[in-house]
Amino acid sequence: MEGITFEKELESLLNRYSKENDSNTPDFLLSEYLIDCLKAYNKALKTRDKWFGINVWEKNNIVDIIN
Repeated sequence: MEGITFEKELESLLNRYSKENDSNTPDFLLSEYLIDCLKAYNKALKTRDKWFGINVWEKNNIVDIIN
């Protein structure tokens, strides 16, 4: 699957299940929105962890694959 991005794969999945039909939104826009949601969620978790003084990201060797 070289050359296929997560965004394109998500876009294809949304299209395959016609999930874009409910909102009448093009699948590529819906895919972009969902990826932005994941980015915001990751940022919120990291900010929360910083607030509490913990770093589970390094401890569990978690790599942020969604840039």
